Amino acid sequence: MSSSPPGAAGPLHGITVLDLSTVGPAARCTRLLADYGADVVKVGPVPGRGPGAVVAPPHAYSAGRGTRQVRLDLRHDAGRQAFLSLAAGADVVVESFRPGVVDRLGIGYQAVRAVNESIVYVSTSGYGQDGPRSDWAGHDLDYLAVGGYLAMSGRAEDGLPALPGATVADAAGGGLHGALAVCAALVRRAANGEGAYLDVAAADGVLWMMSLAVEEHMGTGTAIRPGHDVLSGRYACYRAYRTADGRFVAVAAIEAKFFANLCRALDLDRYIESQYDETSQDELRHALAEAFLRRTRDEWVAELAGADTCVAPVLEIEEVASDAHFAGRGAFVEARHPSLGPLRQLGGLLAGMAPPAVPVLLPDPGVSDSAALLRAAGMSAPLLASLLEAGVVA
Repeated sequence: MSSSPPGAAGPLHGITVLDLSTVGPAARCTRLLADYGADVVKVGPVPGRGPGAVVAPPHAYSAGRGTRQVRLDLRHDAGRQAFLSLAAGADVVVESFRPGVVDRLGIGYQAVRAVNESIVYVSTSGYGQDGPRSDWAGHDLDYLAVGGYLAMSGRAEDGLPALPGATVADAAGGGLHGALAVCAALVRRAANGEGAYLDVAAADGVLWMMSLAVEEHMGTGTAIRPGHDVLSGRYACYRAYRTADGRFVAVAAIEAKFFANLCRALDLDRYIESQYDETSQDELRHALAEAFLRRTRDEWVAELAGADTCVAPVLEIEEVASDAHFAGRGAFVEARHPSLGPLRQLGGLLAGMAPPAVPVLLPDPGVSDSAALLRAAGMSAPLLASLLEAGVVA
């Protein structure tokens, strides 16, 4: 079974996106566009022809919810022409090859613009299409490293920079960055008809996320390190604490009124005026740590979370997946996968996304929509048949 395009209720309904990616920032970008209602067509290689494609885990990126797929041998002239025929009727193309590869394949921005002047063409990469690092290979951790995120993420027990708990560069530095840029370009196109070329670098997005620290340094010359300010561990009022059951609570009582409420609840009234006293921080951390060890995480949350203390539980992933708050906001949906069967996945989480129809019918990764898509793009039946027989299209 092949999934149908996204529902008509999404604000991007009617926008067609050709997605040449499989994983990483580009796939995060098009996942967002699909959940906002765009018709996303995944363009992949013909099985057994050319280098093997990177295959996403079966549950990744909502298991391809709301997408269709076409398989083309882009090294073959007819395969390139088939792609350009699809691009002629598309609104957005998203690619994630190394810089220069799409031009060598004959499917770069200028080639697509020649058949579709209003195209929004997105090149996603780690470091961008130009600059000294543009030809570096990399992954999420590398982009976090050069953008300052990793250096400011604290230290693990062995003194090394702590690994992040999510692919922040791919998801936010690249994926959200790319989706926002696409939406902005579509708004401009609606006003003047002009397409756009978008150079989306994950590292640039990380740099933007680090703007508080970077701009403070540029404005003052101060060396910024973990523990520099309240947000990076300098004060006891903003950190995680262990509880009696070995779990953790997050305390983010930055404002004086919230910190005062916390101190009163923990019988630590004597520290209310010491919140930002530099000489009291070690003592205050010790006092808070000792206090939180008196009860379990959930006992503390029951008492403190609703009492204006800025305390929340540190939830494990399995707890997140069954969390009543997220469930009440419609964050989880039921889906049916052709080989995995019934499963749960995240729904349309972000503001303005239309909830998907449930149960969500997920696409079969072994089934291609190539024939239907190329017929709709105007390819003749004899030519399509010959390309299928030759293995240029699958």
